[in-house]
Amino acid sequence: MSFAAILSASRASADSPAGLRASLYFAGQTLVEYQARQATQAGAERIMILVSVITPALSQAVDRLSADGIAVALVRDMVSMVRDAPRDSDVLLVADGAIVSQAHFDGIGAANGNVMLVTDDSRASEPFERIDAGQRWAGLARISPDLLFGTLDMIGDWDLALTLVRTAVQKGATRMTVPQDDLLEGRVAMVESQVQADLVALAVTAAGTARTHSRGGMEYYLLAPLARIVSPSLMRMQVPGLQVRIAAIALGAVALVPIGLGWPLTGFCLLIGALLLSEISDRLGALALRTPSMGWFAFGAPAMVLAGIVFAGGTTLAVDLALLLAILMVADRWGKAASARSWMIFTPGTATLILILSGLVGAMASGFRVAILLAIASVGAILLRKPV
Repeated sequence: MSFAAILSASRASADSPAGLRASLYFAGQTLVEYQARQATQAGAERIMILVSVITPALSQAVDRLSADGIAVALVRDMVSMVRDAPRDSDVLLVADGAIVSQAHFDGIGAANGNVMLVTDDSRASEPFERIDAGQRWAGLARISPDLLFGTLDMIGDWDLALTLVRTAVQKGATRMTVPQDDLLEGRVAMVESQVQADLVALAVTAAGTARTHSRGGMEYYLLAPLARIVSPSLMRMQVPGLQVRIAAIALGAVALVPIGLGWPLTGFCLLIGALLLSEISDRLGALALRTPSMGWFAFGAPAMVLAGIVFAGGTTLAVDLALLLAILMVADRWGKAASARSWMIFTPGTATLILILSGLVGAMASGFRVAILLAIASVGAILLRKPV
């Protein structure tokens, strides 16, 4: 069953009375953006952000979400909420400042009727709102249309989220209890300051739950693990993934210079660095729950690798190798090679590594021949392998 999401974004942060918890920096974006992307991944078709005042940070967050194809709107009062809230589907309610792992979002999103995420009362759960003597609300709930509009009719100037939660408790909503390990390890948390947000972001990125597209070859076995190590640090330094991708393309262009001057090994090493930067950019996007880039811009760095192969080879064999790699590269990123195992996918990075190794022993011509044979075998494996 489809549903919408209501995100609360009106409480002040502990850092400044003028700042909002929703505007805290988290995983490469504002916290409310991260919550919106989580709700969208869980199945929400529309996002409503309930605010008391529209700040520039919230407006910019809405613009970025809209640019990514997420239907989102700012709601300032109960009249607007009554007008905009869906009357034929549930809503996913997210508390102001709550950080909840994607697994819990998915679990609540797949449930039916009134469902609440709760945690047992303990020292670790003190930041959450108490709902009875033994449990607290963990910041996530699914609310039926009847309960939502019945509450809106009587709410007046009360806090919408807390009023809905208390009404759901009175109506006997189903409870899903969060394990204490999730609280202790930061997978479920309530943040009020930037320091807290940074600590929880560290726990979230260390968990390695980000979703990425399929990988093959050296990109999977070498570059992806390196990207997983480097990306959390770059995210905490607020380095945008887009800038890293631009740097990857720029480094790839620079690598063509030594190849053109007759130093192919130097150029190939720089191209490996460009592929690593491109992988880091993908990882940063995945940690921020952004949709994987599938457009031409995502192929910028690998395209530089193919150009380097053509320039270094200077033969029709090198051109044929580049064309085969281009087909495999697109198939890999677009998920057309999902039935093949990672070692079966011959990638630009793998071809570059083979050329580096063959060049070190003075047999680069043989390296080109080996690479094109492996590319042909990879195409055959992808086409002939039975889907799992």
